[in-house]
Amino acid sequence: MNAERNSDKLKGWSRKVADTILGQCREDGLHPYPLERWAYVPGMLLMAMGRAGRQLGDERYSSFMQRHMDLYIGEDGSIRTYSLEEYNLDQINQGKNLFMQYESTGAERYAKAAHTLAAQLIGQPRTSEGGFWHKKVYPFQMWLDGLYMASPFLAEYAKTFDRPDLTDETAHQLLLIERRTRDPRTGLLHHGWDESKEQEWADSLTGRSPNFWSRAMGWYAMAIVDCLEHFPVAHPKRGTIVGIYERMCHALVRVQEPESGLWYQVLDQGDRKGNYLEATGSIMFVYSMAKGLRLGYLSPVFRSAMLHGYEGIVGRLVTEDEQGVHLHQICHGAGLSKDRNGSFDYYVSEAVVSDHYMGIGPLLLAALEVERYLEENPA
Repeated sequence: MNAERNSDKLKGWSRKVADTILGQCREDGLHPYPLERWAYVPGMLLMAMGRAGRQLGDERYSSFMQRHMDLYIGEDGSIRTYSLEEYNLDQINQGKNLFMQYESTGAERYAKAAHTLAAQLIGQPRTSEGGFWHKKVYPFQMWLDGLYMASPFLAEYAKTFDRPDLTDETAHQLLLIERRTRDPRTGLLHHGWDESKEQEWADSLTGRSPNFWSRAMGWYAMAIVDCLEHFPVAHPKRGTIVGIYERMCHALVRVQEPESGLWYQVLDQGDRKGNYLEATGSIMFVYSMAKGLRLGYLSPVFRSAMLHGYEGIVGRLVTEDEQGVHLHQICHGAGLSKDRNGSFDYYVSEAVVSDHYMGIGPLLLAALEVERYLEENPA
């Protein structure tokens, strides 16, 4: 179908997804998944529900986020199960919800928790150029994933607490990893970069991992739009970030699968056996482009690619039944380490699952953004 002619079929999914999540709660109103620990995927799910509450005007979704976050934030601002000394960027992501809580309640405990997470980033181990290590246990490594985990938090923290130096820091992180991971031939970004060139997956000359993993680029694509939202218009690096963002989106459109509008697990090798159209990367690109279009960071030429991608998601990867919405073709997880070498065979060998919150959270975020964009830009 033509996405422009059938835009009504692309609307309403955000409420369906949010209601599906609510329907999975126990009798006490708690959902089993965010109870496990303070972590990046539960944090993303809670953020999506909080945004759904605001955008759709439904207190049930906002309350879902609030009650699950409050399982972790003590009256003194301490964060249950969190350890600053891990210096793990993944542990920052759930903290993005603190700003919504602080704004809506004014309670100082949320500000104190945010100060703790900011302190981690200020002291985060760094490369020689000041790039955050992804984790203390991954020395001298920057991963695209980490830019989503930490940078939007830092950008919003800088705006909320008037720390322009931390806006500068956010810009530095975004620009540095793009420069270090970008492939000049395709314009795509490699999953990771090892400054020391010691890791088995690192190229001996560039330090880059060997392939373009869709979700890694998805993390970075979401990070840019979520950071720029909090940048002052007159920030000296803002225009450069907008420019590299549009350049990157052109590279993504060049590898978008023409028929489905989706993206492959390994972005530039769609014709290789074992590769498949993967949900999370596709969803993250659609989210990023929809938000980039809405906020004016992208030129309108990307509208058709964004809508084609969203059409492919809801038409090919989503099903519905009496339990609600289901999402399929989700890569369960991937990384870079001694037993995760970043090869094509490695990425396509990871488990492919349905209904993991690694995909459900971004699906809700993307649905909200597409619906908001279409409401403000009907044609």
